[in-house]
Formats: sequence, structure tokens, C-alpha cells
Amino acid sequence: MAGSVNKVILIGNVGKDPEIRALNNGDRVANLSLATSESWRDKATGDKKEKTEWHRVTIFNDHIIKTVENHVKKGTTLYIEGALQTRKYEQNGVEKYATEIHIGKFKGDLTLLGGKTTGGGGESNDGFSGAAGKADARAVYDMSDDIPFARLAMHGEA
Repeated sequence: MAGSVNKVILIGNVGKDPEIRALNNGDRVANLSLATSESWRDKATGDKKEKTEWHRVTIFNDHIIKTVENHVKKGTTLYIEGALQTRKYEQNGVEKYATEIHIGKFKGDLTLLGGKTTGGGGESNDGFSGAAGKADARAVYDMSDDIPFARLAMHGEA
């Protein structure tokens, strides 16, 4: 189908420490659960109501996995961009399906927005903090020239 879009954008909190493992081919994968919540006032009673949705996130991009490994833990607030993907598996002879947010090797994004950090000072070891913590790329400016030109640098480069 031409013109279709499969894109998911979520902002939420990590529910438990991420799991990182190696696949049979040597590639690594990170799995985490992300909670998104909405709240409202019940018109009839005036009580505050809240609904939380849990999302499974699977990451195959090694640069993002390194960021997750070093800086993400339970309670971290993340911005995630990925695609919905449903996979089929068998458990105890029963066919089951799981729908996940998939961040592939070349598509998707993860940004650290805050929450719990690994260092005590609120800033990560790589100089990123808060919303500036893009996991995939960021602009780097060459200030040695009269006119600063931006170039795109992968996470960890400067």
C-alpha cells in the first residue's frame, strides 16, 4: 500500500531496568517497558481518574542500546520514536502474539528527558542531560571558523 505510515511517538517512564542481551548472530537487543498515563476528572463525581498503558519497546540500534545500557533505568523519562511490530510466538503449545514498539538499526529515536540518572549530579558522563540527550545524533558546531557550520555527529562523537 503506497503512502502508509507506521510511526509511534511516546513519552513515558521506564517501568523496570532495561534488559540487554546478545542474539545468536552476535547483535545486541535491548528490551524495556514504558508507561504512559493520562488523567482526567470524572464529571459525575469530580474524582481524579488515571489510566496507565504499558508499552514493550525493542531496540536494535547499537548506538541507542549503548545509551540505554549506560543511562536508562527504572523511572527514567524517555521520548521514543519507533514503529509498531507484531510478532508471533509459541508458549506451552499455545500460539501468542506480542505487539511492540520497534526501534530498528536505522530507524527510530530515543531521547533522555530526565527522571532517574546514573550519576549523582543529574548529568550523564557523556555531557548530555535532560531533553538534549539525543541517543542517535546531534548537531556539533565548529566554532574555529568565522561562520559556524553544523555537522551531524553520532552519539559519542564530538
